[in-house]
Amino acid sequence: MFSSNPLSLTVPDATFESWLRESGYLDVIDDRQTAAAASTTTTTSTPTISDSTITIPISSFLFGYSVSFFSHLCTLLSLLTFNPFAKLTTNDFAGEAPSWTKGFFADFGSYSFPASVSQARLRVQENVKRYARNYASISVLFFACSLYQLPLALVGLISSLALWDSFRFFSDKWGLDRFPIAQSVLVRVVQCATAIILLWLNVQMALCCTLAVSYTVMILHAASRKLTPVKQPSRARDQQLLFGEIPKPPLYGIMAYYLLELFFVVGLARNT
Repeated sequence: MFSSNPLSLTVPDATFESWLRESGYLDVIDDRQTAAAASTTTTTSTPTISDSTITIPISSFLFGYSVSFFSHLCTLLSLLTFNPFAKLTTNDFAGEAPSWTKGFFADFGSYSFPASVSQARLRVQENVKRYARNYASISVLFFACSLYQLPLALVGLISSLALWDSFRFFSDKWGLDRFPIAQSVLVRVVQCATAIILLWLNVQMALCCTLAVSYTVMILHAASRKLTPVKQPSRARDQQLLFGEIPKPPLYGIMAYYLLELFFVVGLARNT
């Protein structure tokens, strides 16, 4: 047995987890929550086996799986009540996209169902930041597939782009900049014509399908993808962050989040 050390320091779990969040060790928090849930499940689900016979009650078996199924379903539904783009910034789209094979998809061991609602939200917010460019590429791919399945929507999109290009060409040719009132009137006319073309040729249907499928894929992938270690600051900087000597880095504008949310709300409004 080891003797107690009077110089040892005991840090509460809440304080230690807060320090891990500020230092960027979110993968450690994810592993701790997964291990805690696994130990709890093992303790509560270990049956008592008799020496003479082994009986497996079917009702208890089905009840346990039903409880697990509804628990997982509630965890997924809880992701619809919070904003996954809260920590997304414009800098997340500026860097290089992670590797599709090693970073985004990885291997089968990189996935697990979240053990709790807090773990699911932690994964979603962090993975949305890490794989923002990958999710954007997937959205573009889904939009292209939607236009391929809806040829009229593709015609409407091309027609609206051609309309605006024609307006810009004739505006420069006729010098409409010298007549601001006439130019503003023509702009309103072209906007109305564009809206009619997009609505008549069901471009909003392709947009709504793209947003719905992209959002679902993003939530499922981000919630089930385990957090991986990232490049951490030096040890001296960790100590300074722990004792508050260095302020937290400033948060930048979340313009990308507002753009995604605007497209999502507009698409749902047009679909309904």
